[in-house]
Amino acid sequence: MSGEHCSTGGCGCTGNVTFDGTSAEYRRRLWLVIAINGIMFLVELVGGALAGSRALQADALDFLGDTLTYGISLAVIGMSLRVRSTAALFKGLSLFLMGLWVAGSTLWSFFVLRTPEAPVMSTIALLALAANVASVLILARYKDGDANVRSVWLCSRNDAIGNVAVLAAAGAVWLTDTPWPDLIVAFGMAALFTSSAMKILRQAWSEYRSTHAHA
Repeated sequence: MSGEHCSTGGCGCTGNVTFDGTSAEYRRRLWLVIAINGIMFLVELVGGALAGSRALQADALDFLGDTLTYGISLAVIGMSLRVRSTAALFKGLSLFLMGLWVAGSTLWSFFVLRTPEAPVMSTIALLALAANVASVLILARYKDGDANVRSVWLCSRNDAIGNVAVLAAAGAVWLTDTPWPDLIVAFGMAALFTSSAMKILRQAWSEYRSTHAHA
């Protein structure tokens, strides 16, 4: 893998990317993060419905997406670069479509405005933030690597950023007694999803093309 390079701007890695996830310690950490995300998907799904928060529901969808894509990441560890880059392409496309879904559902919400329950939003967002910060810390040692490993780190980082934004939205909803902060944050999360998806897709496509060049 000495010929692989990091092609995503600002990824924090220099030179050749060598880590492809083939580490027992990384696998254990990934299993733990998968469990955290699966539990938080259920918590936020229920909490988002109770609070009437589009931002929480968007974040719940993100937890589900992460659970599934982290499972894919775990499954392809140790396989060929072509298989791993193909899996990363799939994850990038899934994240992009998730961003479009969140943006579309948020646009629909503009026509059925309902002020979310700020206290419920805040409580669930705090739990989600704790879960995501824990995930980020668990994976911090492995933030640089091939597109498959890189996508796991980006998803975890995005989740933590998204939860801070949801907390801010909950405070703004409480102060203004309007649903607009919740919808604005949901739009912001959709933009974050699509931006990260493009980073993953660029690196994964570069790695996928390199397999043809080596062949």
